[in-house]
Amino acid sequence: MAIIAQHGEIFIILACLFGFFMAWGVGANDVANAMGTSVGSRAITIKQAIIIAVVFEFLGAWLAGGEVTATIRGGIIDPELLDADPQFLVYGMLSSLLAAAIWLLIASAKGWPVSTTHSIVGAIVGFGAVGLGMEAVAWGKVGQIASSWLISPLLAGTFAFVLFKSVQHLIFEARDPFSSAKRYVPFYVFLVGFIVAMVTFTKGLKHVGLDLSFAQSLLLSLLIGLLIMGVGILMERRVKYEQRANDQFGYGNVERVFGVLMIFTACAMAFAHGSNDVANAVGPLAAVISVVRSDGVIDAAALVPWWVLVLGGGGIVAGLVTYGHKVIATVGTGITELTPSRGFAATLAAATTVVLASGTGLPISTTHTLVGAVLGVGLARGMAALNLRVIGTIVMSWLITLPAGAGLAILFFFTFKGIFS
Repeated sequence: MAIIAQHGEIFIILACLFGFFMAWGVGANDVANAMGTSVGSRAITIKQAIIIAVVFEFLGAWLAGGEVTATIRGGIIDPELLDADPQFLVYGMLSSLLAAAIWLLIASAKGWPVSTTHSIVGAIVGFGAVGLGMEAVAWGKVGQIASSWLISPLLAGTFAFVLFKSVQHLIFEARDPFSSAKRYVPFYVFLVGFIVAMVTFTKGLKHVGLDLSFAQSLLLSLLIGLLIMGVGILMERRVKYEQRANDQFGYGNVERVFGVLMIFTACAMAFAHGSNDVANAVGPLAAVISVVRSDGVIDAAALVPWWVLVLGGGGIVAGLVTYGHKVIATVGTGITELTPSRGFAATLAAATTVVLASGTGLPISTTHTLVGAVLGVGLARGMAALNLRVIGTIVMSWLITLPAGAGLAILFFFTFKGIFS
């Protein structure tokens, strides 16, 4: 308690610095993932992706990034072991933020799409196991997270495969692909609106105290889907057929119709990501502020102050603007060649997987889900369409995320312990 009272202001300043650094890493790596399919398919430019991410990530964070300290307090580490020495939680959360941020910086520099969720979880597991003892870690929860490495890419890949095959069959193999695109794309727009609304209502808005029943969520999502479908039809009408010598089947015109759809999926992915993953940056920061302000009392229900969300949102935007291009290139062009129709299938499949996972309570990574979805679209075109060397590098970067985060967090935990104790 005395240590927290003595060094409280220093702890908060460090937490803000490390939290901003971690948010920068989320922006450089995770947000770049969410935007990768849209930019890679040339449906939107990098500049447009940044504007969409700034607005919708921020909205997602603001609406659903509030009450995030409960999982961090009781989900991975046993809180009872911290009540006697609350300064260990402060050291641990500072270490976790710094460790995860450094790992994200390394991964982003290499263009590896890794998981911010697993980076921070690995870091918390590391300091808990070594700093507090192996029994302090909820290994069942860690096993669940590890299993999601396999489940979420497989699920998203399967959805993307089926979705893209439906696009091929209904539109590209039709006698008049352009007319078919105009007929069927509004239904795909409805799917985007419906599914993202379901993500938000079933997973996001519980944080702001809006706990809707499944039936209420379903009804509201259907209405939102129909509304967005109407907007999509209006936008689609502006796409006119253009005759080109090198495009005898008119596929270029079809992709222009799907380009309209990709604007919706980009906004959707940014919002869903903001509502779920921004907590990775502001959660540990909020835990430190909560402990310092309450003189060492660990409060699971502590709300995140509004300025912490602004700090997190600002860091995310800064990361995307300054360093996001490398991961965007890997997801958007490195795995398989993407067009608007392929990018749409990958993005919608990833969002659908998040909905299903939230319903079952499985902790999954948006990164792994989206990469799996892009793989599924590539497979729908045959193995030759995939860049196996890039895929191998991505899988390797996933496998070393947990131990890398844990190792760095252990090092920093004992450093802080040595400095302040």
